[in-house]
Parts: sequence; C-alpha cells; structure tokens
Amino acid sequence: MTYEINEISETNAGVPSLGDLLGTAAAQAVPVVRAIPDAALTHPTPCADYDVKALVNHLFHVVVEFRELAARKPADFTSTPDRVGAGDDWRDGFAEATARLVEAWSQPGAEEGTTGAMGLPARTVGCMVLLDLTAHVWDLARATGQEYRPDPVGTGVLHTLGEAVAEMAPTARQMGMFAEPVPVPEGTNAFDRLLAETGRDPRWARTGR
Repeated sequence: MTYEINEISETNAGVPSLGDLLGTAAAQAVPVVRAIPDAALTHPTPCADYDVKALVNHLFHVVVEFRELAARKPADFTSTPDRVGAGDDWRDGFAEATARLVEAWSQPGAEEGTTGAMGLPARTVGCMVLLDLTAHVWDLARATGQEYRPDPVGTGVLHTLGEAVAEMAPTARQMGMFAEPVPVPEGTNAFDRLLAETGRDPRWARTGR
C-alpha cells in the first residue's frame, strides 16, 4: 500500500479535511512501521510503558478502533490484541488497516456531529487518532533509529494538531493520557513543541544496545 501526499482539500469551514490529514500521516507512518526489524521489537520507546512491540500493537489497535468511530460504531479499548505476535504479516496488516482508517474518515459527514461513548465532536475524535498516528510514529522512529518528518510539505498536520492538543491537553492530563509538558528552549520547532506538550522529551534517544 502506497500513499501520495497531494494538495490538501478543505472543509466548508476552510480547514483541512481529516481524510487528507490522515492520508498525510499515513504516508509518513507506514514506511516507519514497515522498517521496524524484528530485532528491535524489545527496544524501549519514549513511552515508558511500552516497548516497540507493545507500542505497535497499541497503535495498530487505535487505528482499527478509530475506523469504527468514524462510522459511528462502538469501539472497544478494553484489551489490545497481539497483532505483532500473530504472524509475520503484521506490517502489511498495519498498512491495510491504516488505509481503511483514511478511507473511513474521508467519507462524507465523517467529521460532522459526535461519535464515541463520550459523545465528543467527531473532528476532535479524528484529531485524536491523527495525533497517535503522528506522535507514536515518532516514538517508534526514535526507538528504532529512523528519521521521521511528520509534515514534510506543510500540509497542515502540525497546525491542526497544535490547535487540537492545546484544547485537549488539560483533560488528557487529568485522564493520564498526557504527562506533564516538558520544558523546551525558545525557538524550538513546531513539532518538538507539540511533542513536549504531550509530555514527551523531543531529545529522547535510546541508550545501550
């Protein structure tokens, strides 16, 4: 499965559509996941609770369940299937699941109204999976020694996430989804500021073998 990063279309409100934003994020995420070697599955990640395998399983599960939320179907986050351990085709499976996620959020009306058990605005919910498909892919890239650029042609991903994270951060911290923000020096680029706001240290690097 391959993606092309095209000119972003806009919603009626003049903001980039979630389908296009997720397509951009997928175009950057899938190659990172495909390049994860089996030997790196036990590496630590910037998410202290996850090694690489656990984080891939988590992200895979998020992609699958947020596709359901786009279709106004119930999502189940009570347990995380071990898709990595289920067979050698998990990289292809992730690419296919991500393509279906993009397709689901590209459907007419997908970002209108509310969705999910909490009845949140659909666009807010879509921004949540956009954040995971951006920040967690950075986590995986860092853990496995890969380069990662989330918004290579200024498609609006970082701007959209910056606004969304600023809005959701207080609640996300109360719920334990975000850690406390990490201080960063003046002049830090937009992506590193975004990572820091979610409680990640943009300077994180894996130590040891």
